[in-house]
Amino acid sequence: MSTRNLAVCSWSLRPHDPAELVERLRATGMNRVQLALAPMVAQPEVWQGVIDVLRSNAIVIESGMLAMASEDYSSIARIRETGGVRSDAHWSNNRARAAQVADIAKQFGISLVTFHAGFLPAHVGDPARATMITRLREVIDLFANVGVRVAFETGQESADTLNGVLDELDRAHVGVNFDPANMLLYGLDEPLSAFEKLLPRVRQVHAKDAIASGKTDVWGRETAVGAGQVPWQKFMWMVSTLPSEVAVVIEREGGERRVEEIVAAKNFLQPML
Repeated sequence: MSTRNLAVCSWSLRPHDPAELVERLRATGMNRVQLALAPMVAQPEVWQGVIDVLRSNAIVIESGMLAMASEDYSSIARIRETGGVRSDAHWSNNRARAAQVADIAKQFGISLVTFHAGFLPAHVGDPARATMITRLREVIDLFANVGVRVAFETGQESADTLNGVLDELDRAHVGVNFDPANMLLYGLDEPLSAFEKLLPRVRQVHAKDAIASGKTDVWGRETAVGAGQVPWQKFMWMVSTLPSEVAVVIEREGGERRVEEIVAAKNFLQPML
């Protein structure tokens, strides 16, 4: 694996417009980004030209990210209700947003888009699981029909549950965006064993760190990379076994020193790549 596969999530930099995104990316010393695509739908007057701006500044778009409408991360209970495709009330808006993001990805040649499927029920007979699988097939097919692959973000279910759902979906265009910190933040699995189980399906990796709360109804605490409980040496060795096109994308969602901590994460991870 090569350092050219190290990127950063655009939303971690909290830019207000494309110019500020470029400025903050330059400050990290990286020229590869996973780009949040929903702002191009929600705020086109600000973000419509972001891809042209990035490419004119020689910044590579590693992948896209789809945030579903009305996702609420204020508590685990709230994201359980609102995350991914689970909410009946928001399904129509979520489907419409997914279709718009698929069109953007096609237009600009973005080959991979990641998103949270939502809290997937573990029990095969759960009616909510059947509903979510139907909706997920529809979203996957929206992207597949325009030649774009998707990957589910991990954390809101165990690796065993996610593998079972992926088997049931029976769609070749879907994989996994593995985030070891999310396993700790949601408290539903352990980073290394979950990664090992999902490894053949991993299409992208998020480099994020956290400390578990020890409870499944209370958030863990996100930390800077290297300051939490992710066993990075073992984890990055496993990453090295993945195909070279699988990117490692640094994500930081807390704290007020985003650029500095992303630079520190890059310096921490590069020797392991």
